[in-house]
Amino acid sequence: MQWLLTLSVVVGGILTVRPVGLDGRGPAVAVLLVLNCAALLARHLPEHMVPPRFALLWLGSGVVAAVALLGVSRTGTGYLFAFFLCGHIGYRLETRAALTLAGSCSLLCGAVLFLRLGTGPAPAPWALGLATGAPVLIGIINRGQNRSVRAVIEAAESAERAARAEARTAVLTERGRIARDVHDVLAHSLAAINMQLELVDALIETGDLEKVREANDTAHGLVKESLKQAQWTVHALREDALPLRETLAAMVESSGHRDALTVTGTVRTAPAQVTQNLLRIAQEALTNAARHAPGGDVEVELAFAASSTTLRVRNRPATRPVNAGAGSGMGLIGMRERVALLGGTVTTGPVTEGPHQGGWQVEAVIPG
Repeated sequence: MQWLLTLSVVVGGILTVRPVGLDGRGPAVAVLLVLNCAALLARHLPEHMVPPRFALLWLGSGVVAAVALLGVSRTGTGYLFAFFLCGHIGYRLETRAALTLAGSCSLLCGAVLFLRLGTGPAPAPWALGLATGAPVLIGIINRGQNRSVRAVIEAAESAERAARAEARTAVLTERGRIARDVHDVLAHSLAAINMQLELVDALIETGDLEKVREANDTAHGLVKESLKQAQWTVHALREDALPLRETLAAMVESSGHRDALTVTGTVRTAPAQVTQNLLRIAQEALTNAARHAPGGDVEVELAFAASSTTLRVRNRPATRPVNAGAGSGMGLIGMRERVALLGGTVTTGPVTEGPHQGGWQVEAVIPG
């Protein structure tokens, strides 16, 4: 549409502006007509190709050429060049510069028509000249709308980039969480199994078959425990996991501690992320209790408060010899990272007072 209007003005000027020729004002009218056509066609150049200073020079020269054409021509639609050029001035230049240049064009065109310079027997009213600068207001409005649209598009693009970056971060975080879960489940168990198998090799050389069978049975027990923990992990990672209370009860019971779960407060459905992380913390605490305090009683408490959900896992001192080697500490780090992602806190350490004195406690508090 913009090109169609521009070409219409150019063609109309070429067909109607007179005199054009080699006599009198003809050459000047022809040159000014060409300059006006060029100035008007240049408004279709992309903004990034025209520096602001050059745009001001080009549009100012175009105004001068439009006023001069109106002054030297005797007939035609030369005033349309001034109209359309002032409209583009409002779009291309800043408001103050645009109003100043368009106002100058109005005054000059009005003066030319008022003084009847270059007009034929039926001169255009001088008010028409004053009106040539009015389209600058339309240009200013279009510029504001265009900038608003650009701002919306840029904001949308920025939001999309941020969303993509957040999605990539979420993927990396999830990969780290899964890697942590796999490590928590397998690393300690595999290390213990490896230790038992090395013990078997050492005992075979001594010929003590009784101790060989005992170490072999321990290794088999560790394998079964590892498989059970792997099942817990897969179950906890599923989005369609069972409700927190039921899943936690099954986990505690399968670890060999019947009726060890206590639930207080009004039970409610926790978000999937909260459920998964609490189950992984419980699994890690139960695993550590079985490894570092074999034979000791375990108590698990799930407390639903108005503004938080609390999980406590306590174990009594060991009643059987402890065979597990030292851990890597990744389990406790994983607990803290999981709870921190949910805005909660986790505390671990020995129980120094009360009926559970001498045992170990893990407490995770998650808001919401």
